[in-house]
Amino acid sequence: MNMKQLSERTGLTPRQIRYLIAEGFMPPPTGGRTYAEYGEAHTTAIRRYTRLKELGFPPAAIRVLLQAREGVPFPVADGITLVVAPDLHASGMEVEPLVERLDDLLRKILEKKYTCTK
Repeated sequence: MNMKQLSERTGLTPRQIRYLIAEGFMPPPTGGRTYAEYGEAHTTAIRRYTRLKELGFPPAAIRVLLQAREGVPFPVADGITLVVAPDLHASGMEVEPLVERLDDLLRKILEKKYTCTK
């Protein structure tokens, strides 16, 4: 898709899209400046950035979140840190199944019904 189509699909202006590219929040288009082409990766990057912005993250924090390769650590409680893969941030993934699974896992660990294997 071209810049106009990407703009219509995401609701951002071409200027905002160029800003996201210039600041490294999304990859540059393929095809050079004259025949720039954008794909799903660009749409996904824009949606992820927009969602994080809506959640109140400043651009510097969004950059860290999006550039994290191993995952982004979120402290939960003393001794417990949740590490989330960067591609899951603002992905819209269903939360309830994850909450149930984490609840079950934490109960097993804290009640010593689960052994860690390395």
